[in-house]
Amino acid sequence: MTNKILVIEDEAPIREMLAFVLEQNGYEALQAESFEEAQKYLIDPSPVLILLDWMLPGASGIQIAKTLKQQDYTKDIPIIMLTARGEEEDKIRGLEVGADDYMTKPFSPKELMARIKAVLRRVSPTSIEDSVQANGLVLDPVSHRVTVNDERIELGPTEFKLLHFFMTHPERVYSREQLLDHVWGTNVYVEDRTVDVQIRRLRKAMGDVNHMIQTVRGSGYRFSANN
Repeated sequence: MTNKILVIEDEAPIREMLAFVLEQNGYEALQAESFEEAQKYLIDPSPVLILLDWMLPGASGIQIAKTLKQQDYTKDIPIIMLTARGEEEDKIRGLEVGADDYMTKPFSPKELMARIKAVLRRVSPTSIEDSVQANGLVLDPVSHRVTVNDERIELGPTEFKLLHFFMTHPERVYSREQLLDHVWGTNVYVEDRTVDVQIRRLRKAMGDVNHMIQTVRGSGYRFSANN
């Protein structure tokens, strides 16, 4: 599961300040000074959220938000508009083109993080801080604990991330390459067979509920609470 947030802001001091705040709070900040530069960050795995400045060179934040919401591969990425314009009419324009929230500069780091968490919680019920469960299997991202029928099981960091991704994306088949991108990241070179090794370790640790990680021959793996 990615924790990347894309910051599209042409003023370098503001962009770097936002990136610093995000990284201090456990996110990976992707920085772009224009929509053209931002394109390279909109590939799979996509960022979990976009911080988008209203005034940008070449195209306004309103135009960019509208474009993002019209494209299939970016339409589900939540957007928070950042602007010095505080008029109600401007806020309405931003929300009408698909922005999920609107922040007027200047704002505090605490407010920024509160807004980000609120938007992520709203657009994804299984956000980064919510526990997930299925048939006696419970994963808590905050305490980093996993239990099976109230019995704690020990997982390594990669196995934990892999299980979290599976549990928050159930009933969908993912190829080894897709799992590598989502769990390990696109900037890390790992062989496809590494996925199989981690799957075996994860299944062994899960014990009686390991049947929930299903092999789909010729396609990859799927997490399902249904037998």
